[in-house]
Amino acid sequence: MDYKAIFFDVGNTLLYPYPSMEKVCAEVMFRYGYSIDLKEFSRALCVADGYYLQRYEEDDSFWTDRNEAVSMWLDFYELLLREVGIDGDARLIAQAIYDDFGKKERWQIYPDVVPTFKKLKDLGMELGIISNWDGRLTMLCEELGLLKYLEFVISSADVGSVKPHPEIFELGLNKIKISPKHVIHVGDHYYADVMGAKGVGITPVLINRGNNPNREDSDCLIIKSLLELIDSGMF
Repeated sequence: MDYKAIFFDVGNTLLYPYPSMEKVCAEVMFRYGYSIDLKEFSRALCVADGYYLQRYEEDDSFWTDRNEAVSMWLDFYELLLREVGIDGDARLIAQAIYDDFGKKERWQIYPDVVPTFKKLKDLGMELGIISNWDGRLTMLCEELGLLKYLEFVISSADVGSVKPHPEIFELGLNKIKISPKHVIHVGDHYYADVMGAKGVGITPVLINRGNNPNREDSDCLIIKSLLELIDSGMF
């Protein structure tokens, strides 16, 4: 197949929380006079993750609106804080955690990202981002130095559409004016990324950075590093 463009998800594909979700939250909480056991925090994080997954499965429309996306994250962090015993200051600290995750210092680019982007650009590929994210994504990509490699950045909260729905992928296709049969989409979420890409005729690639064995039977190419794209024989 003569591929001409590649779309990318962001979280767990290009970026990860730095130094980790737990440590960022713990640092913010410490500023407010709270310290917690990281093992207890990990348990609380599982509860909050369960809340997110249930809400996402029941109605993912919160990702299509800036205010609703912010509200979801505040609810997520507030639940997390209450699970570790913080009550009265929970909403205030939840807002502070959300604000911290808008800073470039709280995100790290995976080491394979920039080398892969450079090689793909050398091959003539057009690159773009399509992600279920809040309204801060474009600025974050610019501050992290990724924007110079990209034709566009599309966040669900900015465009009012969410993966896996076709509209958000079609917006990306319209940006580059390339047929979906010549496009690849790389992401870490089977439902949002693989099913979404397939729904519009884009070739999906699932990245499994965490070596999750449940993903190894997926019906698409699975990679553990973006550099595997270069050696995949797809170009």
